[in-house]
Amino acid sequence: MPHVAQLNIAMPEPIISTVDIVLLIIQEDRLCVTLSKRDKEPYANQEALPGGYIHAQDDRDCLDAAVRILQQKTGLLPPYLEQLKTFAGAARDPRGWSISVVYFALVDADLILSANHPGLTICAVDALRRLPFDHNDIIAAAVERIRNKSQYSSLPCYLAGETFSLPRLQKIYEACLGETLNKVSFRRKMEELGVLETVEGQTESAGAHRPAQLYRLKSEFKNQLKLLVRGL
Repeated sequence: MPHVAQLNIAMPEPIISTVDIVLLIIQEDRLCVTLSKRDKEPYANQEALPGGYIHAQDDRDCLDAAVRILQQKTGLLPPYLEQLKTFAGAARDPRGWSISVVYFALVDADLILSANHPGLTICAVDALRRLPFDHNDIIAAAVERIRNKSQYSSLPCYLAGETFSLPRLQKIYEACLGETLNKVSFRRKMEELGVLETVEGQTESAGAHRPAQLYRLKSEFKNQLKLLVRGL
């Protein structure tokens, strides 16, 4: 009987498949990102973006995974969650070839503070130190996305909480855009968007100035963006 040579065929290494979330808030009139302390290697005990493995047996899609990871890592379900970009390659994770589907989320800072979830820290996006993996690049891509969309949409409203004054909302837009806006032009563009309604009988103190009227997003825009024909 002829001898049959046995071939040793190396099995390919499995690809690491994860979801990461850039959770953005406004704190002290600055655009900030929420970081979570890693509990495992690599980079154990270092702060990084909240993220985790995709659970093929449980997650119907990447959005399912993002919602699950957000609730586990932050205890929050943000009012706005959008897929940002896919980051992939052999050099981004020391464990091997990896792919991460990245989402960005917007939330009122008060919700982060009230959640009091362990291991979370907040850092201004313009003062970040070097983070694990390629998380600095991911955050930069999210900041670019929000700055572009803030030029022509209602996106920053999701950072303002349930109710807010127009001066407060202008500060949020300015933090997202990284530039100062003209008050009259800003209010005109908010009227064009048509996404806000007054909260009858509610104002907030404005220091030496007259109390400012409070507004909120109209219910039909709670889960969707409105776009301007012309930008801010």
